[in-house]
Amino acid sequence: MEVDCAGCAGCCLDWRPLLESDPAATAARDDAEGGTGSDADRGRQRLRDPVDWTDTEQGAPREPLDDGATVVPLTRDEGRAFLERGMAAALRPRFWRARDEADGVEIDGHTLAAVAGRPVFVVGLRRPPKPVAPFGREESTWLSACVFLDPTTLQCRIHDREFYPDECGAYPNRNLALEQETECERVEAAFGGERLLEADHDDPDGLLLGPRAIGAKLFCHPRPADLAGIVDRAATGDLTRRDRAELIAVAAASSPGTLAISDHHYEWAKTRVLEAAGDGSWIGPAIRDWHRHRRAAGETGPSPAIADAIEVDRGAPETPGWGTRE
Repeated sequence: MEVDCAGCAGCCLDWRPLLESDPAATAARDDAEGGTGSDADRGRQRLRDPVDWTDTEQGAPREPLDDGATVVPLTRDEGRAFLERGMAAALRPRFWRARDEADGVEIDGHTLAAVAGRPVFVVGLRRPPKPVAPFGREESTWLSACVFLDPTTLQCRIHDREFYPDECGAYPNRNLALEQETECERVEAAFGGERLLEADHDDPDGLLLGPRAIGAKLFCHPRPADLAGIVDRAATGDLTRRDRAELIAVAAASSPGTLAISDHHYEWAKTRVLEAAGDGSWIGPAIRDWHRHRRAAGETGPSPAIADAIEVDRGAPETPGWGTRE
């Protein structure tokens, strides 16, 4: 497998709005897919359904509860590692809709995918709005981007760190092994160029499919009634810190391969999230600042270099740029 990531970051941001503003890219994407479709349809095709990553389960993929783009599902241990490093503010939970009533449980008027009557969810990384100019674009645009993406270099601030998510490090090897379309190919279809240079792949290590994912990457909330109100806010992208704390705590307290929950780890994780506002991390203040700038700005984004003041000056790791990274 060989990829050209310079100037791309397609897997780290939601570039669907660029299709709306670039008719040529939309037409190219439609041609590559063999037809036409709405932006919402294209967005749904890009979303990962962790509940369905098996060789045997049949049916249409489940849709996420919210309208965001792809999410990188973290393992329980990876989530704990972020909490231990005072990076709770970087984490976000996500639910999936059930295919039908028999497939899920209803909360706040939404029928969620469930296992044994317990709503299932994943924990990934938050995506605040950032001004970025991917795919050779001249002007920056406000797009939802990974909290760790440096807008100036389009590189990850935690690449090669010990807590860099395994899913990110393996991408797109697992997609290729599972014969799933990669973000590299989607970017090629929409904006041209070559991103996926070599499609050969290694045996996919670390895959968690079906029952093996439960408690390890796919988490089951044991008290559905406690999620009243939380699910509605998750659907609109308005989760509070307390909402996130409840879900992240269940994930951190889960036991791989079972539905068991550790009370000790639940209380520890919930406290870590709720106290994150005062832990000195750059992440929470930067996310809030990005949202303030987005609300005050027009459609055209400012220079990505504003990230120096919003992230780097608060302690975010700098990135080397493509001229110094192999």
